[in-house]
Amino acid sequence: MQHAAYPDAYIRTILDCVKTIALIGASDKSERPSYQVMSFLQGNGYRVIPVNPGLAGLWILGEPVYATLADVPAPYEMVDIFRNSEAAGNVVDEAIDLAPTKGIVVIWMQLKIKNPSAAARAEAAGLKVVMNRCPKIEMKRLRFFRPVQGVAEKH
Repeated sequence: MQHAAYPDAYIRTILDCVKTIALIGASDKSERPSYQVMSFLQGNGYRVIPVNPGLAGLWILGEPVYATLADVPAPYEMVDIFRNSEAAGNVVDEAIDLAPTKGIVVIWMQLKIKNPSAAARAEAAGLKVVMNRCPKIEMKRLRFFRPVQGVAEKH
């Protein structure tokens, strides 16, 4: 995959196939981007499981916080990384190891987060990768909104 620009269809396919997201670097502070993205994704029908070792055992937006990806008991298709580019490499390696048992198919690195070598490792393992993008921004740009169960689709 060429990571300088992603085809809209590639992003849409990811957003459509994912149902549960493990969000690395989740914050319990409402002013933080990770909190705002988590809230937005939940409001658009995704289950978002927060992962942050400093907040493990607490709750964010109705979900328990886990220390690591391995600690998350439920399967999840996407890992959304709110960590710096260097730290993203270790997260990606953990996700690659867990992919067969957790069902991970997508690694998403947030805005300003790029780790080409980690992306190459993930792609070699069969995972889709997005770098330097935000799913909230992409959903708004593409006008991609999933209906929340029991709620009319947003436009």
